[in-house]
Amino acid sequence: MTVHTGRPATADGVLPHEWLYARLSLYLRRAPGTIDPTVPFAEYGMDSVAALSLCGDLEDEFGLEVEPTLLWDHPTVESLLAHLGSVLPAAPAHSRDRH
Repeated sequence: MTVHTGRPATADGVLPHEWLYARLSLYLRRAPGTIDPTVPFAEYGMDSVAALSLCGDLEDEFGLEVEPTLLWDHPTVESLLAHLGSVLPAAPAHSRDRH
């Protein structure tokens, strides 16, 4: 289970799409544009150490408390972002309109 702790999702209230791709790029050692949102993280070689590190990053960056099994429960970018969208507060309208 993922729980929002009440802290703002980000300084500008934007959901973590770009942030997530940047973090995955670091852990998977591949360019963000080469990460298919429907391909399981394991197919890119994500191991348990990288998965736990990403869970910690999500906790720190977005004020979440996540289970260590988060990336096994949501094994693709697509499913992880859908889950995060359901637990993070909605972005303010002015933040969404910028993109």
